[in-house]
Amino acid sequence: MIVFPHCKINLGLHILEKRADGFHNLETVFYPIPLCDALELVEAPLDQTAPVEIGMEGLAVKGDLQHNLIYKAYQLIAQDYALKPATFYLLKNIPMGAGLGGGSSDGAFAIALLNQYFELHIPFEKQLHYAAQLGSDCAYFLYHEACLAAGRGEILTPIPFSLKDYWIVLVKPAIHISTAEAFAHIKPRNTWTHYTPVALSKVLLEPIQTWKNNLVNDFENSLFPSYPELAEIKNTLYQNGALYAAMSGSGSTLFGIFTSNPHLEKYYPKHFYFAGKLA
Repeated sequence: MIVFPHCKINLGLHILEKRADGFHNLETVFYPIPLCDALELVEAPLDQTAPVEIGMEGLAVKGDLQHNLIYKAYQLIAQDYALKPATFYLLKNIPMGAGLGGGSSDGAFAIALLNQYFELHIPFEKQLHYAAQLGSDCAYFLYHEACLAAGRGEILTPIPFSLKDYWIVLVKPAIHISTAEAFAHIKPRNTWTHYTPVALSKVLLEPIQTWKNNLVNDFENSLFPSYPELAEIKNTLYQNGALYAAMSGSGSTLFGIFTSNPHLEKYYPKHFYFAGKLA
């Protein structure tokens, strides 16, 4: 049985306040993007000694097996259900450390895949609970639509919003930004001298041409000074006709939204590059 975990972009990202537990409350809109991994689940061969194994191809996946979210998804569900040994095969197309949620998507899709393959009949709300234990944004990938995210990113509300028929370009330079680094220089909005709350869901209802000035990813102000190449990529996207361009999540992927395929491959021969039509 095979599924295709998709990635996401963040349409706006506001870091609201630091919490007592060390995490941050935020507000963002997750939107699904048709760049996908492929994840297959099969019954383990008779000579497999471990409960779960993962075969991987495609882009490199850093870290050992025990830290892989697919492996963790199996272990979580195995605490509550009698799972047979299983083997996953992952074709990795979504780059890591990109702000696209590729690893989170693999973990969430593994939960749904295990549920379907072993006919566990896990209620959707319980699947969301498992996914939230894997990571702040993992639960989102059990949805397949735009969602307003709050809290650490785990409080999700589907919203009636679509970018259907627009084209998206993703550009990721060879820059890896850890979550710790991304938050190191961030100033939560509740510490700003002058701050007026802005509802992202309302900003998205405005014409897309207005987003350039009104739809903000707070990480850009903290990361662009250290990584000027990111700002250069964003400017190049605008110079080539993007209606809106921004960094996704905590980076380092920049994306642009266009009315048609802009064919910008020539600008980024050494970068990860993807262009696709949105659904």
